[in-house]
Amino acid sequence: MRKLCILIFFCLFLFVPMVVNAQPAKCPNLNELEDTNIEDRDEILKALETLVPLTYETGELAEMYTQWKVITAVPFPNTVGNAKDESYYGMAKNFCGEEIANKSWLVRLYFPKFEGISASALEGQIFVAKSKEQGWFVWFRYH
Repeated sequence: MRKLCILIFFCLFLFVPMVVNAQPAKCPNLNELEDTNIEDRDEILKALETLVPLTYETGELAEMYTQWKVITAVPFPNTVGNAKDESYYGMAKNFCGEEIANKSWLVRLYFPKFEGISASALEGQIFVAKSKEQGWFVWFRYH
């Protein structure tokens, strides 16, 4: 019986993907952030073509993140009243303050290669802002 338990544990450890759930927030400098609004949606969607691979396509599971779709791309203040998105606004304010959260966007992503493999890795959330000098960047990755 003990050998069977050890074997099951070993198999689970090997075959269930381990995904980093949250990376520590490095808060952006408020003075370096550009004001953005929902009218910048096309611009951020274009920027995600570069940001998502830079953020997710690293490490052992990089191949699993090569296909993705945007679920949500919205400025944090616009998440108020949306039950699925508003809690991330609270996280952003908690991490870096309301002023930085108000100049940032929530991007929720769907990763279809994790379908049937890992429910927690199916969706990723990143917090994105726009630097006056460097353009769009990810300042926090939750999943």
